[in-house]
Amino acid sequence: MSRFIVPLGFSLAAIVSIAIWFFLPQLGPLGEQMNKGGPLVAGLILLAILQTSFIIERVWSLRKAAGRGSLPDFLNNVRKALHRNDVPAAIQLCGQQRGSAANVIRAGLERYQQVQAEGAPKEKVVAETQAAIQEANGLEVPLLERNLIALSTIASIATMVGLLGTVIGMIRSFSALGHTGAVDASKLAVGISEALINTAGGLFVAIGGIVSYNVFVTRVDNFNYMMDEASYEAVQLLTASVGDRR
Repeated sequence: MSRFIVPLGFSLAAIVSIAIWFFLPQLGPLGEQMNKGGPLVAGLILLAILQTSFIIERVWSLRKAAGRGSLPDFLNNVRKALHRNDVPAAIQLCGQQRGSAANVIRAGLERYQQVQAEGAPKEKVVAETQAAIQEANGLEVPLLERNLIALSTIASIATMVGLLGTVIGMIRSFSALGHTGAVDASKLAVGISEALINTAGGLFVAIGGIVSYNVFVTRVDNFNYMMDEASYEAVQLLTASVGDRR
């Protein structure tokens, strides 16, 4: 069932974009001017709809990944619990926070408890804890980076679609100039208008895509850095704890 969601969503977005393009003249002079940009304007509207949906999804997903409350405060509380060798309290904090960093740290702490209960040697405890953290991190990172490539691709495609519309509009303009006799001013104006509208639309979508992509990449990189730093410190504290108990 899930494999049909993406094609269905794309189809609905395409239908909506075509409908918007047809009804643009009803929105006043600006809408009528945009409608004169030709069918490629519907393609730019489709890209804008997809881009907006990806941006909304990324904002929601990254907010969910941050978890409940302040992430730096959560990491500080986990550090304090581990300094006291209170692993159950740290696991409880992770369960309350419910973010990506909490999931990664919790996986390591639970594996640490399990191996410790089995009476494994220090080297195995540390190795198993690190492996659990790396596995959990490998599951969380793709969720943080999802749809970022799509945003980048939309920005590139929008530029190309706008350029294609510009070329088509200029072809019409030069075609109007190429006839012998008086120049058909109406055809010349339509061609120039189509060229400029597609250029403006392509640049508008591309700029939005590039800016949003860079913003999300920066947030994901900062988030990954905090997760890696917290995970490394958790492993070091647990390693010291194992050494103290042996």
